[in-house]
Amino acid sequence: MRIGCPREIKNHEYRVGLTPESVNELVAHGHEVWIESGAGLGIDAKDADYVEAGAKIVGGPDPIFAECEMVVKVKEPQAVERAKLREGQVLYTYLHLAPDPEQTADLVKSGVTAIAYETVTGPGGTLPLLKPMSQVAGRMSVQAGATALEKAHGGRGVLLGGVPGVMPGKVTVIGGGVVGWNAAQMAVGLGADVTILDRSPEQLERLGMYFESRAKTRFSNKANLHEAVCEADLVIGAVLIPGAAAPKLVSREMLGDMKKGAVLVDVAIDQGGCFETSHPTTHDDPTFVVDGIVHYCVANMPGAVARTSTYALNNVTLPHALAIADKGWEQAMRDNPHLAEGLNVHKGEVTYEAVARELGYGYRPVPDVLGIST
Repeated sequence: MRIGCPREIKNHEYRVGLTPESVNELVAHGHEVWIESGAGLGIDAKDADYVEAGAKIVGGPDPIFAECEMVVKVKEPQAVERAKLREGQVLYTYLHLAPDPEQTADLVKSGVTAIAYETVTGPGGTLPLLKPMSQVAGRMSVQAGATALEKAHGGRGVLLGGVPGVMPGKVTVIGGGVVGWNAAQMAVGLGADVTILDRSPEQLERLGMYFESRAKTRFSNKANLHEAVCEADLVIGAVLIPGAAAPKLVSREMLGDMKKGAVLVDVAIDQGGCFETSHPTTHDDPTFVVDGIVHYCVANMPGAVARTSTYALNNVTLPHALAIADKGWEQAMRDNPHLAEGLNVHKGEVTYEAVARELGYGYRPVPDVLGIST
């Protein structure tokens, strides 16, 4: 298979879909890999490193979109990239379609076969291709929030860890999954007063056993959520419904009861955000203020630590890329139902139920696409 990896063009996105090491693996399996010149510079991977790994370097993205059978990226294709996609081509990347009707419409129109990292599953309903970026974003959310809390950045002027004789800052983490767990680890490590909310008794028990007295856990109902948010200096939004838009858990009305200069970090912004007042921001201009509350809503947080993020991502995306290239996407999905969960769009049809429901498309189940009887 001819596989292409273009340079990412989203604002301050320094990650790359394939590392030189991943290219080496694909080439060893007999595949041809095209890399856009300069695609790896954000992780200090030079064109020469890719050539040494066996790749062909091409100038600009056009040859990749025009001639490669599979396109491997990190972030969702931007409008100019979506215009280059075509029927019969496989797109393998993060998509986050539910809150993005324009992207979904373009992918449907293109006829491309779009496989989303974030909906590929693992044993027990896990999301292994989302997990490493959730770990990165969870850890980054606390350092981003700590910076936003500084007075010069519009915050309350609170040091999360406090100092002897002065109380530490209060951190509320909404959601105890991968993002929330990692955010709580970082906040606890800084010495903050941490509260984690979740609706799963089993998850709350696991969190309680892990953190012991270093963090508090609370069941997430409306009353507890309101109290914990309004007491906090920093609130981390870490909720996820796989493939669907995030629920709006913090309303604009609640902002009026919060401390002025408190910070909201919406890690769920890729899925539409879990705060009513959220809208996506960039690393260029990461925050905005609503009713005296600072919002940090950068939609590609892990892009800021591109080298760590790219290698963590390739560790989990490469095995599926190899399977798709070795067998073709249809046989790879027949052999692995977890990979089949990643199919979101195919030949003008939406094949992921949550996306179809959210955006009002007809839904074609993946087993029907693959000709598998259920």
